[in-house]
Amino acid sequence: MDPQGRVEDFGLAAMARRRAALARERAERAEAAAERHELLAAQPGREFHAQVAQTHRRTAECHRASARLQDSFALRATAWAGGQGARPRFMAVVAEACGTGGAAMALLDSGQNQLAVAVSDERSAAAQELEYVLGEGPGQDAATGRRPVHVTGPDIGTRWPEYGPALAALGIAAVAAVPLRTRDSCVGSLTVFDPRTTGYDRLTEVAAALTGIVLLDPEADPDLYGGTDVRAVVHQAAGALSVRIGCSVDDALALIKARAFAEEVSLDTVARQIVDGDRKLT
Repeated sequence: MDPQGRVEDFGLAAMARRRAALARERAERAEAAAERHELLAAQPGREFHAQVAQTHRRTAECHRASARLQDSFALRATAWAGGQGARPRFMAVVAEACGTGGAAMALLDSGQNQLAVAVSDERSAAAQELEYVLGEGPGQDAATGRRPVHVTGPDIGTRWPEYGPALAALGIAAVAAVPLRTRDSCVGSLTVFDPRTTGYDRLTEVAAALTGIVLLDPEADPDLYGGTDVRAVVHQAAGALSVRIGCSVDDALALIKARAFAEEVSLDTVARQIVDGDRKLT
């Protein structure tokens, strides 16, 4: 690794450690607030403070989970900067916290269109790409229904007739997903592949922490230390193609997805060829 790379990655580690410390400070403040409201709840006629205390406790747990993720990433970034291991992906830390080897995060707009994705590894990237191309899968169901999804074995193919067999071809036998929630909406989903546990508690806790890190924290980082892939080129290509062949943007996007799936290449490959004028889809 070149010296500039080492400086950069030590900087990432320092940033992660600082964010972890801030998350712990927020957790301590939330816990202190919870204790105050618990004392008030013990007084006659002030029972509603118990609900406020519970809210502060959940907030504190979320900040603690965020701090653990940041600390884990800082360790990996420090090792990489010292010449050990591969360049860290934040989603690999997320996968580890969820008790699985693979995880993917998708951020969606109000129309459930995928805006950006971050993955822990190449197999997870392939699985997430399949879901985006085929328009079905656990992440989309979790976000649309705003509820957890867990499917294993043959049930994957039954629930998602196209996605299921394609996922099996990647050697994935189980999937679980939870929505990424804000107070008033759902902004995406967190999907894990071949999870080692079937409970949703850990997955939901990590998803809440991830939502804060990406969107809600004062120092929100939607780029996840450079690990987020924004679908800008794909949407740019859909817009260009819609004008070129006189169809809607949605139809153009569907055509791009179909071509990528048929040719077994990535969406970005087809999209960039369209934007660069090297490909015509008619």
